Amino acid sequence: MNEYDTRAEQVNDADGDEWPDVSVIVPVYNDPEGLRETLDSLTAQTYPDDAHEILVVDNDSTDDTPAVARSYADDYETVTYLLEDDRQSSYSARNTGIAAASGEVFAFVDADMLVEAEWLVDAIRTFERKDAEYMGCNVEMIPSNGGDSLAERYNLLSGFPIERFIETIGFAPTCCLVVRRSVLEDVGAFDPRLVSGGDREFGHRVRDSGRELHFAPDVTMYHPTRSTTDAILRKSRRIGRGIYQLRLFHPDRYDDRLPVALNPSPYLPPRLETHREMDGWAELTRREKVGFYLLSYGRKVWNGVGRIEESLRRRRNPS
Repeated sequence: MNEYDTRAEQVNDADGDEWPDVSVIVPVYNDPEGLRETLDSLTAQTYPDDAHEILVVDNDSTDDTPAVARSYADDYETVTYLLEDDRQSSYSARNTGIAAASGEVFAFVDADMLVEAEWLVDAIRTFERKDAEYMGCNVEMIPSNGGDSLAERYNLLSGFPIERFIETIGFAPTCCLVVRRSVLEDVGAFDPRLVSGGDREFGHRVRDSGRELHFAPDVTMYHPTRSTTDAILRKSRRIGRGIYQLRLFHPDRYDDRLPVALNPSPYLPPRLETHREMDGWAELTRREKVGFYLLSYGRKVWNGVGRIEESLRRRRNPS
């Protein structure tokens, strides 16, 4: 019996719990270092080994990512390597994991996330205590080693407001989502056509089915900050593409009366009030506040660029 088996047995004996079978699904594309760090933390979980599996789904990477995934699958009985090479989409990769999963509960984790050894135990305890079917975990941003760029500080400040996502927008991001198999059997899996926004669309289907969306503030996961302006703007561009796709594929829920090219909202300056509500805004220098505001404006503009880009892409290739 290894160290983690022993700790899992102690946790189980101490609480007298019967642990549900959990499938942890990790999609990945061209991120060997991020995957290695994530799997280091996932393979150290105190959750009983015989009650969970870790499914790594490579989305047809072109670097060393598949080799990293296979090495963990060789070294750990809990880890399985899967390949999704039919469609370039993280949601398609997640669906491949879902199709292969054996658990009654699914935990979705992105390949750059970090978790502490008790994370899965804490998440499932909270999930069962709430009698939840859909739950988002808390996410804290972690800075890079020695990183102190304006973009990184902006990302730390803006962060991942999971509670607001759940309560105001109606979804939890797939980097920190726990959901019962029965929910997926009822409302369906993720829309594999989407490059972004699939977590939002799925969450809205769950909400519209009458189920409650839960937030677990005490179950924390860790996400690395984006340390460059380019990384932040590229994400906004991808989100913009996803917004256009949501309106294209799901017009009943996301239709916009204005054509994407005529909608001025992405190009209007952001409201200053939204920045003043950020934790730590008051402690920033005037120069930092200006920089943060310009980054927010840039995010909006690149979101609009992504919408136009996807619109032109669809005109060239409607399928």
